Amino acid sequence: MASVDQETRKSTNPALEPDLDAPVDPNLELAQFAAGCFWGVELTFQRLEGVVKTEVGYSQGNIHDPNYELVCTGSTNHAEVIRIHFDPIVCPYTTLLDVFWGKHDPTTLNRQGNDVGTQYRSGIYYYNETQAKLARESLEAKQKEINNNNKIVTEILRAKTFYRAEEYHQQYLEKGGGNGSKQSASKGCNDPIRCYG
Repeated sequence: MASVDQETRKSTNPALEPDLDAPVDPNLELAQFAAGCFWGVELTFQRLEGVVKTEVGYSQGNIHDPNYELVCTGSTNHAEVIRIHFDPIVCPYTTLLDVFWGKHDPTTLNRQGNDVGTQYRSGIYYYNETQAKLARESLEAKQKEINNNNKIVTEILRAKTFYRAEEYHQQYLEKGGGNGSKQSASKGCNDPIRCYG
């Protein structure tokens, strides 16, 4: 049996707490998604009308203040996530869900393309019960759309503490990525997104 001190430490781990950050403007809401490598996911949401700010980072893990190298070991259980500050009048949460489902394969466990590991899992991390309900409804609708042999493995959980990724990861593809080839984050842009390190 764990001692009281161990139980107290476990229950006060900041990584396990709900994400209590506030959006950049009181008229905005937050959303958090995991859909593989966060670079391409971020650029997809940056281009969406009504999305005011995007940040990439780590969430849903069990280690306080992780970094990229630690997350990549798979030992922290963090997912690479995108946190979105959005205007629900211009861009309803259901629109974000539609973009999320269209951006990745939700039937591959801990994998998107060549990216393999728990940090690349599929997840919707909600901030309130309305988001949770809409997320569950959207999963049910998406499951009906796809072949029943391919079960959706997307997790739907309360958003835990968000740890902003290192600055070089932020707006990575818009800034040119590893090869200096910048990609447009303009609203409504539908240029193909190219991911590169």
